[in-house]
Amino acid sequence: MRFLEKLADSTRARDSIVCIGLDPEPERIPDRLGRGAQAATRFLRRIVHATSDHACAYKPNLAFFEQYGQAGVDVLALTLQEIPRDIPVILDGKRGDVPNTAAAYARALFDALHGDAVTVPPYVGLDSIAAFAERGYVFVLARTSNPGARDFQDLSVDGRPLYERVVEACAARFDAERCGFVVGATYPGEARRLRELAPDRLFLMPGVGAQGGTVEEALRVALDERGGGVLPAASRSVLYASGGPDFDAAAARAARELKEAANAARSAATRG
Repeated sequence: MRFLEKLADSTRARDSIVCIGLDPEPERIPDRLGRGAQAATRFLRRIVHATSDHACAYKPNLAFFEQYGQAGVDVLALTLQEIPRDIPVILDGKRGDVPNTAAAYARALFDALHGDAVTVPPYVGLDSIAAFAERGYVFVLARTSNPGARDFQDLSVDGRPLYERVVEACAARFDAERCGFVVGATYPGEARRLRELAPDRLFLMPGVGAQGGTVEEALRVALDERGGGVLPAASRSVLYASGGPDFDAAAARAARELKEAANAARSAATRG
């Protein structure tokens, strides 16, 4: 099943458009779960179990697994096993390189790890992105959620910011069934403009919660004409809603509240 079809089925089954990031931070995992890779595995298993009724997708950030070294491969594999098979997984690795190396990355993420979608940077070139798009669905970094996004993404190219040129070039090269964009919820003005440039694309919108973006604003500015096309993503605000023994129950509450807020915002935006 292709990513967009799987995502649509998961969205209907859970009445949710929310993606939850899986970013294990060793210093924030409750001490009662132990230490190191085993603690991360225990933590993420309970997080997934607690939130899987409210998440239409999960987004493991590979850096947070790789920090554990070789053991991190096992943490990731065991976490992926815990995710219900009907929920799509976005492997957030932001991999990109010259085409033959990109093809190896694509095999690793899609074939070995069985991701349903991946995040990729655009700055190596369209041939790098093509290596991933040939195997599955890609979210191309367009306007990232961090404060430093302006350092390069705002550079003028023939009178237009570079991030707009990236979206135009990728939308022209790759069809909507294979390519969407990462658009930070922390930049609603830019998101509105990118929706004009890419009306048929899915936007993965990180930055909701801990980074200061709101799901209400993200949906207000970025929904497509059909009232969809936005996948708001939250990580820390859900995973670390509590540092105590009730961390999984707190995560479930945070995920449910985010789902309800997203549904309400979507309903209000489509009515308007």
